[in-house]
Formats: sequence, C-alpha cells, structure tokens
Amino acid sequence: MTVILPLWNEINLEESGPNENAPSIQPFLLEGSGPFPVIIVAAGGAYARRAEHEAYPVAEWLNSIGISAVVLNYRVAPYKHPIPLNEAKRAIRMVRSQGEVWNLDPNRVGILGFSAGGHLASSVGTHYDKGNLEAEDPVERYSSRPDLMILCYPVISMGAYTHEGSRTNLLGEYPDTELVELLSNEKQISEETPPAFLWHTADDASVSVENSLLFAAGLGRHKVPFDLHIFESGRHGLGLAVEHTEAGEWPRLCEKWLRKQNF
Repeated sequence: MTVILPLWNEINLEESGPNENAPSIQPFLLEGSGPFPVIIVAAGGAYARRAEHEAYPVAEWLNSIGISAVVLNYRVAPYKHPIPLNEAKRAIRMVRSQGEVWNLDPNRVGILGFSAGGHLASSVGTHYDKGNLEAEDPVERYSSRPDLMILCYPVISMGAYTHEGSRTNLLGEYPDTELVELLSNEKQISEETPPAFLWHTADDASVSVENSLLFAAGLGRHKVPFDLHIFESGRHGLGLAVEHTEAGEWPRLCEKWLRKQNF
C-alpha cells in the first residue's frame, strides 16, 4: 500500500467504514526519466462505497503501461454533492502542484472512473474550473480540468437512465430538478470538454448502456474526440475484466487510445 496523503490538512481522515482514509489520495508513481503522464483513479460503488478491485489493480495496470497513477479516496454517503466533486477537483490540483516533485507532466493529467466513479470523472470533466490565482492555498491556483477522461460503465445521467442508488446517495431522495439537470453530465458537454474513452456492456443490468451512448453522442455533437466500445454482454462491475473474453480487451484498446493522446 502506498502513502496516504490528505487532500486538505484541516480535514481529518475518516478512520473506519466506507469512508475510511477519505478524503485523500494514494500515489503510485513511476521512477526513471520522466516527466510521466498521470491518471487519477476513482473506483465505483454507487456513491455508497469504493470498490477496491476498481482502484489498486487499475493503478498497477497504469504503471505497467508507463503511466503514473493516483487512487482517489473520495467521500461517499452520507456525504453528498458537491463534496465528491470538490475532492476530485482537489486531487487534480494537487497532482499538478506536485508535478516537479513527483516527476509528473502537469499537462498530461487524466482521470479514470468506474460506474459512480465514472460519474465523478465525467463531472470533473464537465464542471472543472481554471483555478483561483488569488487563492492563499497555492494548490487552489491550479486548474482542475483533466486532460482526458476514461469512463468505464459510467453513470452519466441523473435523469431517466440514471442508477437510482447513485443518484439518491449523491443528491438525496428528492433532489432539486435543477441539480438533476446540472449533474446529468451528458447535458453539460461543451467544445472545451476533454477527450474521452468509454466502454460499457450492452446488457449491463445495473447501469444502462444508454449512459455511455448519451455521453458519446454529446461529445460528438460538440466535436470532442472520443472512443466508444460497447461489448455485447457482461455483468456490471467487471473492473479490468481479466476473465471476460470480450470486455477483457478494454485495457488494450484503452492503451492504444492513450498513446494516440500522447499519454
């Protein structure tokens, strides 16, 4: 296990339960002649927990293809929006602020998320800011915009095709309609949204494939580069899908796409 770094010194880390060690990051840094690209990893879990198989093995896979990784321990229920989004933004800022120390390229910072973590990744990709140059905290002066997104069977919409558990845990049982619209990320895409790699299984029984289709369609309308892979079948929560004949191809396809993006 790597070192656990708090996102804010003034916020104590949780000691137990689904929010253990949150809010924090855990770097998996490469050694050698860099600077290296880096990808922040947000595991899924319906904003109720963080699935371990979608975190540490993924960081190790990224290391194996020459990319440094940072696991994001974001807070989940009972914490609600905007807490997870603020923590994802903070993680990107921290990584950029430590670029020289950690041998990272601040212009090649991506984010990867599974399921609800995919919603978080797509949220930071559509709700980022440029940083506050007047902030007393130097970390807050950095942009929170990721340079690319990798969205794995993501929750995208808070509307008709949402995952009900994720929406309830993030927004509450009776969320405000404006908040539902704001966090339906397929509706928040612009020409400035970063490129994305998406994959899903067509028969995902937990998170409808419509989520990925809607996001890809929005990217296409705004002429944002993307790669979309829909596999015919496979259960939700496959992670690296090492034992799945079809979906198990996604890491190889993603690596090719990352090379095209200069990662």
